[in-house]
Amino acid sequence: MCGRYTITTPPEPMRTLFGFVEHPNFPARYNVAPTQPVPIIRLDSGQRHFALVRWGLVPSWAKEEPQSLLINARAETIAEKPSFRGAFRHRRCLMPADGFYEWQAKGRGPKQPYYIRRRDGKPFAMAAIWDNWMPADGSELESCAVVTTDANATLAPIHNRMPVILDEKDWALWLDPAATPQELAALMKPASDDLLEAIPVNDAVNRVANDQPGLIVEAHVVSPEPLPEKKKRKSTDDRQSSLF
Repeated sequence: MCGRYTITTPPEPMRTLFGFVEHPNFPARYNVAPTQPVPIIRLDSGQRHFALVRWGLVPSWAKEEPQSLLINARAETIAEKPSFRGAFRHRRCLMPADGFYEWQAKGRGPKQPYYIRRRDGKPFAMAAIWDNWMPADGSELESCAVVTTDANATLAPIHNRMPVILDEKDWALWLDPAATPQELAALMKPASDDLLEAIPVNDAVNRVANDQPGLIVEAHVVSPEPLPEKKKRKSTDDRQSSLF
């Protein structure tokens, strides 16, 4: 899954890369979390547009907000799940990112956070969907979810899922309202094994309130010490049973 990520590319270089018409001004973010406003790029009348929406999808048909926050949509079931299928068919978008975090379980100890980024340091686009919900009070809420798939060989030792990272040549197809389910299914695959690198980082990222460049600095990780082996009991040779 993808539960935290970073957006550090300045607005103008991002605009040049993704080709949206707006000129937004937003700060670098080093610990973007669910329920926060996040940038997406979507297609409208043949042009790409920048928008800020809530991370955590609420389907347009919902009578109330889902009890569980829908931040990820599995590629394997996105076309059939009622919560996602409408948005998948009609409201696909790109989520710009410079990296994302994942946590590796380490036995009974605390999980080790990793920062995953492109080896060349360039920003990338995660496949996503968005929707527009109108609650009973008449307000509107635009929201989104990241599409996820099986982890590639780089991420598999850390977690079994990863976001779908689209090749730049496939951005237009993902946004194209005329794209077929077969064409879209071909895009929802793990990233190539040599695209990304995973670096261990400090557990300060665990706190949403922490949002500074130091979060993505590589940390020295100490392997946990193995549990001590139990000592074997010595047998007595005086034919008397041991008390212990």
